[in-house]
Amino acid sequence: MKISELYDLSHTRAAEYLSGFEYPWDALEGIKDLILAIGATLPEDEFDHPEEGVWIAKDAKVFPSAYIGAPCIIDHGTEVRHCAFIRGSALVGKDCVIGNSTELKNVIIFDHTQVPHYNYVGDSILGYHSHMGAGSITSNVKSDSLPVVIKYPDGKQIETHRKKVGAMLGDFADIGCNSVLCPGSVIGRRSRVYPLSRVRGVVPSDHIFKDPDHVVVKEDR
Repeated sequence: MKISELYDLSHTRAAEYLSGFEYPWDALEGIKDLILAIGATLPEDEFDHPEEGVWIAKDAKVFPSAYIGAPCIIDHGTEVRHCAFIRGSALVGKDCVIGNSTELKNVIIFDHTQVPHYNYVGDSILGYHSHMGAGSITSNVKSDSLPVVIKYPDGKQIETHRKKVGAMLGDFADIGCNSVLCPGSVIGRRSRVYPLSRVRGVVPSDHIFKDPDHVVVKEDR
């Protein structure tokens, strides 16, 4: 699942950066520097700059109990709710919802994306209009701490050479409540994951993940 297969790059400020990579996990290393570079170009009449490395759109809504760690960009129209914990290296797009008690770390979140309730998203890229149900998380480190491998349904494997890789959600991907996306999970465009799922590897675009033995083509694609 290449970047070109997962994302419409017109819906993120990271478009030029991401276009320089073939696979999305290769872009994880440079997110911090990317945010600092973009932040330096943001217009002062549109973005507040409350501390070094943090830019928040003036029309964004950030609740007082939320923590915003540098570097971070919160774009226009986004809502960051109570007790959200943005640890840093988070590029959050336009009109997103970062919900109560949600934690972000080293992420690119495209426009109109929702991580609304009790989510952990680390070392991940969430595409345009993607959604994570309440309590769903991205696990970004394997239990054996070895580098993450991307595993395809046909048996193909790609080495990421990274210890930390969360999930890559394609545009309009929808993750059911209380699901765990294991390290290196890739969810294709418009695909859905049932609640309470444990996902490992690649779910192709326009599919429904019911369980590891039942990944079926969507009838309404």
